[in-house]
Amino acid sequence: MSVPILLSKARERPAKHWLRFHYADELIVVERAPKAREVQRVLIKVDPDCRVSVQAPATASDEDVLQALKHRGRWIYQQLRQFRAQMAHVTPRQYVSGESHYYLGKQYLLKVIEVPGDAPQVRMLRGKLEVTVRHRTAENVREQLRAWYRVRARDVFSRRLQAVLEQTLWVVDEPPLRIQAMQTQWGSCSPNGRITLNPHLVKTPRDCIDYVILHELCHIAEHNHSERFYRLLKQVMPNWEKVKTRLDGMAALVLSDLPKLDEH
Repeated sequence: MSVPILLSKARERPAKHWLRFHYADELIVVERAPKAREVQRVLIKVDPDCRVSVQAPATASDEDVLQALKHRGRWIYQQLRQFRAQMAHVTPRQYVSGESHYYLGKQYLLKVIEVPGDAPQVRMLRGKLEVTVRHRTAENVREQLRAWYRVRARDVFSRRLQAVLEQTLWVVDEPPLRIQAMQTQWGSCSPNGRITLNPHLVKTPRDCIDYVILHELCHIAEHNHSERFYRLLKQVMPNWEKVKTRLDGMAALVLSDLPKLDEH
């Protein structure tokens, strides 16, 4: 969500700092941090873990940015309430049989099998995620699942990237793909065109995966969230706003596995 502002001369400020304002009965704390890509507007983001951040042109003073934040105060407040309501219904993973886990948007019941002499493995079988471990501990089960998700993520993301490249005619060569766990982002695009995707994204439906990949591919052509960027995104995915809403609605569920996956 972006908000145009009039700029006044900015005073020198710390590289990373926080802005605060009240809306209704809440003090909202917003992180303002510099970004690798220069932005032309104020861009406000509310993450599923209820962190609020803002990007703004380097020439924008904190007073300008605060005015933009207050202008969007109601939207920020509603986003925070929505994510808190989602988080209230999410319980921490225990990694025991009968627990629900997601893969490509579908729920699978976890079945933990302890076999001291067998090699640990994960199988998807008749609506269940069957995890075999030598010793039944939450940590052992979690480690097997995280490794399985990591392998699946690499395979699925590679295939979906190749599929959507047919729509992104401005991308000449297939960009390099990196898998890295991120707590507040589904994906990112580096200035040299490398795409990074969150492995937890493999737990969401295919159209959500496609949306994130297309979003990042659009950054190869448009390096900020300008009007041209959103026009380009709408060309390749006309219903992107509906898909993004669906993805945001699943965030608390699929990101409740807090330990990070390794980068590969």
